[in-house]
Amino acid sequence: MAENVIDISNLKKYFAEVKALDGINFSVKKGIIFGMLGPNGAGKTTTIETMTGLYQRDEGEISILGLDPERSLKMLQKKMGVQLQSPSLFPRLKVVEILNLFASFYQNPLKISNVLSQIGLQNKKDSWVKKLSGGQKHRLAVGLAMISNGELIFLDEPTTGLDPQARQDLWNVIRNLKAEGKTVFLTTHYMDEAQKLCDDLVILDKGKIIANGSPEKLINDYFKDRVIELEDMGLNNSFKERIKKEVFYNRLSFEEKKGHVLLYSDQIDKTLKSLFQLADNYERELNDVVIRKATLEDVFLKITGREYRDEAV
Repeated sequence: MAENVIDISNLKKYFAEVKALDGINFSVKKGIIFGMLGPNGAGKTTTIETMTGLYQRDEGEISILGLDPERSLKMLQKKMGVQLQSPSLFPRLKVVEILNLFASFYQNPLKISNVLSQIGLQNKKDSWVKKLSGGQKHRLAVGLAMISNGELIFLDEPTTGLDPQARQDLWNVIRNLKAEGKTVFLTTHYMDEAQKLCDDLVILDKGKIIANGSPEKLINDYFKDRVIELEDMGLNNSFKERIKKEVFYNRLSFEEKKGHVLLYSDQIDKTLKSLFQLADNYERELNDVVIRKATLEDVFLKITGREYRDEAV
């Protein structure tokens, strides 16, 4: 069984009356991509900053690579790399210069050329940081964490604000870190990112862990059914009530989210037949009907009773 590189017990961090972390517990196995998933304001960044010694905890125990960051921070810093959500990238340095600067902080850093290759910035090595695109800056920030050659790499929302292609490029960088034997601790508020990248994860909301496990396990634990998703447009409240009462009787779970109606069913054929029969009886048109598997976003909705949100709380 793989050893734990992180053990967190009853971790609490308060800012005045705000319970940013309210007694969370989790562990991280060696050599995996571990995700902390949650909406903005859930406490993800506070978790990373407390684990890496930027904040002192109010209560609880932290073990990172067998060390407590409040007692052995200098020793711990030699073994890990950290990309914070808002890194300082020294805009008037060239890419190769800032990589050399960060490499000087570690005893056994990676070769600059290897890092440039992995983050795809070989042709930008002599460019000023301020001239890089948003996606290139994010990749550089990850490169600055990688160059430590640490056993553990912390990445705090590394793909926020990136376009789809830039996100995919950075996902490949993160997967390569795992392939090289590193443990990656990743925070994100993107459900699809967590589902595609993470071997194990926790869902954090309002300073509390509300679920944990692999993405597949979480989905299977909460859903044995499939999802029918259709546009809410043209479906008045009266008709939606009829869906709840008449479509596949009481074995149907019904939710509303972001202008869509979601029907969860373990007998999808019967549910579809009943749904279209009901629409025909009441002369209603059903728009953009999609059948899909449940996702982590569905898990969040089921656990909390509300739709997942990206805005700060």
